[in-house]
Amino acid sequence: VTSAHVDRLEIAIDAANADLGDLRSFVLPGGTAAAAWLHMARTVCRRTERRAWELVADVEEGAVNEQALKYLNRLSDLLFMLARYEDRAMPFERLTGDKA
Repeated sequence: VTSAHVDRLEIAIDAANADLGDLRSFVLPGGTAAAAWLHMARTVCRRTERRAWELVADVEEGAVNEQALKYLNRLSDLLFMLARYEDRAMPFERLTGDKA
């Protein structure tokens, strides 16, 4: 994994976020079926990222591709943005539990 891979994820995050409004409250996972699957994938990705950081603590410095860790972090952010994008037509209160 290289910085170019991370950069591509950041471009995709920006593109997905371009059509979304500001996030002003907690998003409930779910909404559409596609968004629910994206939230699940994000959960697995975050768990993998946490585990990777635990493993980094057990190896010598420089033995781990730091770009891979950044990639996992950005991938989980992209999955979150894509879930929000999938849910963009859902009623606000159904996604957040709040009234608009």
